[in-house]
Amino acid sequence: MKVLSLTEPWATLIYMGKKEVETRSWKTNYRGELYIHASSTKIPKNCNYEVLELVEDVPLHYSHIICKCRLVDCIYMTEEFIEDMKNNHYIEYICGDYQVGRYAWILEDIEVLPEELSAKGHLGVWNYEKDCR
Repeated sequence: MKVLSLTEPWATLIYMGKKEVETRSWKTNYRGELYIHASSTKIPKNCNYEVLELVEDVPLHYSHIICKCRLVDCIYMTEEFIEDMKNNHYIEYICGDYQVGRYAWILEDIEVLPEELSAKGHLGVWNYEKDCR
């Protein structure tokens, strides 16, 4: 299965259904089922307080694969795209790094796994060999 590791609290925001756009500095041609892994990296000290409020009193899921979704698109960010996100999708906007030249990975059908899987994360889209379906 294909997996993407994210630092907390962003993995949990996807898990909670509050985040459906993952912003990256690189594009991917992959489309399809994608599992979300919460990395072991602690929350950055410069994390936006508005983002932290979204996960206040919510347990975080360090070092676990926690949900699955479908990656349906990868959009190159233009000034127009960023303005639209800022003006019409504010929660998504504060939960990402929106800059011209970056990419917005569009996630749909987010589904919490019945059982979290302990896993060490990796960079990029990586393969987890144990089937959890």
